Amino acid sequence: MSITHFITSQIISGVWEGTLAGAGTNAPALTASHEGRTLEGVTVSAGGADGLWLVQVPIPAELISDGVQTVLIKDQAEDTLGSFAILAGQVLAQDLRAEIALLRAELDMLKQSFRQHCNEN
Repeated sequence: MSITHFITSQIISGVWEGTLAGAGTNAPALTASHEGRTLEGVTVSAGGADGLWLVQVPIPAELISDGVQTVLIKDQAEDTLGSFAILAGQVLAQDLRAEIALLRAELDMLKQSFRQHCNEN
């Protein structure tokens, strides 16, 4: 028995595309949702090889806002097969700057400890 999973994914012109493997010979019925709200326009078409399906999820403009927005892709049994996230906005930039500053401080601490250790020997 094969396991259903996405083997590729990308976002092109506001549409997320993924290649689904292991779903069998009949097109799977899939849904996409964001914060519990079902997204419209999900399509599933033959992916060119047996058992491969091209899944497309249009990304609505109202979904794009500051922070991290996650879309879940589920089958009829409500099992999550995949997801994608969109990261945007000023809040994200501030989070990344804070994280980089923390990493730099930790690196400086490690460098200082390493130099002290080398000088002691």
